[in-house]
Amino acid sequence: MWPSVGAALGVPGLVDVLGLPQARGYVVFLVDGLGELNLRENAAHAPFLSGLEAVPGVRSNIPSTTVTSLTSLGTGLAPGRHGVSGYTVRVPETGERLNSIAWDRPLDPREWQPHEMVLTRMAREGIASAAVNEARFRGSGLTQCSQRDVPYHGVTSSWERHDVLLDLTEADGRPAVYAYESNLDHTGHKHGCTSEEWRVELRRIDDDLRRLRTDLPDDVRLVVTADHGMVDLPVEGRFDVDEHPRLLDDVELLAGEARFRHVHTRPGAAPEVAQRWRDLLGDRAEVRLREECEDWFGTVEPEVEQRFGDVVVAAQDDFAVFSSREFAREMEMAGFHGSTSEVETRIPLLWC
Repeated sequence: MWPSVGAALGVPGLVDVLGLPQARGYVVFLVDGLGELNLRENAAHAPFLSGLEAVPGVRSNIPSTTVTSLTSLGTGLAPGRHGVSGYTVRVPETGERLNSIAWDRPLDPREWQPHEMVLTRMAREGIASAAVNEARFRGSGLTQCSQRDVPYHGVTSSWERHDVLLDLTEADGRPAVYAYESNLDHTGHKHGCTSEEWRVELRRIDDDLRRLRTDLPDDVRLVVTADHGMVDLPVEGRFDVDEHPRLLDDVELLAGEARFRHVHTRPGAAPEVAQRWRDLLGDRAEVRLREECEDWFGTVEPEVEQRFGDVVVAAQDDFAVFSSREFAREMEMAGFHGSTSEVETRIPLLWC
């Protein structure tokens, strides 16, 4: 996304692979959890977004999860290069598990993810780059991995975000501004993406974006996208690995999330572990060795490869892998994402 915006604004060395319309500036507005198919199924609740011009065939990263997708958006790199491999990640140096949202280990985010932001590169070329996000995320580990080194405008409401975006885009120059909306994803996790609560939140966001487009300068484009879609899981699709202890033989750590598990094994045990998981799960999950995942992660660089599971388990259909001992909070959720399904990976790219 940002390389295309930078190229459209004249930054040397960047390529506009999306064919963005020309403009003085751009606001890239990311709605967390708004998959393309989720939007299509609820078009009546989002008339503004559903009526916008769309770029077809846009996909999220795999795993289709926020931390990975936001870091890829910020850096322009595949997960195998930036190394933010999932919601929870094994720290190779200690064997501990890092929660990439809570950032609950004493790790320097700039060392964990050392690659430069595309917005930072754009700023060096005179682009007025900025991020507008929730004030509580200022300085967080994920923010430093995905949005660092450009002015960060922390806001506490959608109305404040609206006013800040107008101030930034009405100023002279060529603005490139990132904005983020988290509430749809939170609502989906709590109530499900087929719930009335989710639809109410979608209607609010649709109205916010309609109003934003009305108030933005005419020569600034609004580009709306997402990081992943979402699926609801029935009770019968919730597989608790702790009830099947043989699957944990030779397993040192589980990471990732319910729809996309990174399984870290003792040295040399990955093929046997993968086969045990395949034999038991069957077509309910796609089970691969790490070296078989280049089409998912890109080429995994040696510096970060131990953050990816020796075995990777991508849940299919209405299925997910839980651990009641290790990830009890996940079992309370209604909506999920992270895997390879069309619903989770197809994301909108809309402009006006």
